[in-house]
Amino acid sequence: MPSGTKRNHSPSKGLCNSSDGLNRDVSSPPPKKAISDGDGEGSAAGREDGVAAAPSSPPAPPRSDPPGPPGEAVVEANEGEFRKRNGEKPSEDEDEDDRTSRDYYFDSYSHHGIHEEMLKDEVRTRTYQMAICGNPSLFEGRTVLDVGCGTGILSMFAVRAGAEHVYAVDCSSIVETCRQIVSDNGMSDRITVIKGKMEDVTLPVEEVDVIVSEWMGYFLLYESMLNTVLYARDKYLRTGGIVCPDKSVMYVCACEDEQMKYERIDFWEDVYGFDMSALKDIALKEPVVDVVDPKSVVTTSVPILNVDLQSCTEEDLSFAAPFRLVAQRDDRIHSLVAYFECAFTRTEQPLGFSTSPFSKYTHWKQTIFYLDEPLSVHEGEELTGTISCAPNPRNKRDLDITVDLSFDGAHAKIRKKIEYRLR
Repeated sequence: MPSGTKRNHSPSKGLCNSSDGLNRDVSSPPPKKAISDGDGEGSAAGREDGVAAAPSSPPAPPRSDPPGPPGEAVVEANEGEFRKRNGEKPSEDEDEDDRTSRDYYFDSYSHHGIHEEMLKDEVRTRTYQMAICGNPSLFEGRTVLDVGCGTGILSMFAVRAGAEHVYAVDCSSIVETCRQIVSDNGMSDRITVIKGKMEDVTLPVEEVDVIVSEWMGYFLLYESMLNTVLYARDKYLRTGGIVCPDKSVMYVCACEDEQMKYERIDFWEDVYGFDMSALKDIALKEPVVDVVDPKSVVTTSVPILNVDLQSCTEEDLSFAAPFRLVAQRDDRIHSLVAYFECAFTRTEQPLGFSTSPFSKYTHWKQTIFYLDEPLSVHEGEELTGTISCAPNPRNKRDLDITVDLSFDGAHAKIRKKIEYRLR
């Protein structure tokens, strides 16, 4: 997902190395549950590179018999057939009047800058590298589907891990560059790059052993490809196959953020002597994606959504979850903050990463929901409520988020419903 940049990093060419330090020293976060196979109890171990260990899981299922590796001529023929069947044409030939918000979304991922940012996100990319390259038993001789392949980095990790063949699908015109990258790295006979929406293309195989995808968006679900991954899982993943990553949990906490709230929200009350508070109301309804100082976190964190990619359905992604946040000190609360964790629990040594304020920076940052008025809280007081989320009816990549908030403290009492739109 687009925003910010990070220092450059070149992934190692061999098997995933862990010599960059594996025990992260972080500030003590509020108590929270970690990803697990059960009810989420436990704690997430941290490391300097942001890669966290996940709980152990059952051994990998037996492999299916994948088709033999197609040769280069077959790959080229397949790609030509894919292009013809899926009606590919250069983006410059498209009729501007026929373009939709979905088209602009996919086109945004054709720009190299977005992929540069994601590849330089070491927490993200190194975790995938270690989960794939460090677990050849999951990939050796297997057929792999890469949903939303982008530059093809996950597909190439899979080949290095021993995959028999990888089908890399993406709707953006980045696939043309991806084909070149795959060729430049001598993997054209092992990776077939396909342009088109996953829901529209037809793979030349009936099933795959493994699905890999980096589908997560801001607030985990915003502009994410999770629905597409679930479609691919239901259509192509063999019985006993695996999805990587396979678990995600989203959390919420409350923060003190007076300075930033003033700069982003209260600013509109007096703009060069003019009252522009009409824009303040609009600004309040739009969550902000930014880095949250861990010192600003006032309350405990609680999980509000658990996603198991092996079994969840599209309906599970519209949710309403109760929360109870306990103040850890006397302070003022200006916002609710959401973040998420992802885990690869089917690997030999389960791995995961967190986008928590207490963890190493990722390009997903955190998602901030400002309150119209601050709340004064004392240590031990509780902020309770329900947070609900569903795709916007007109544009399903946008999210309608509603917070029903209740607080009965010594200095403040509120009960209100706040509606947000993440777009």
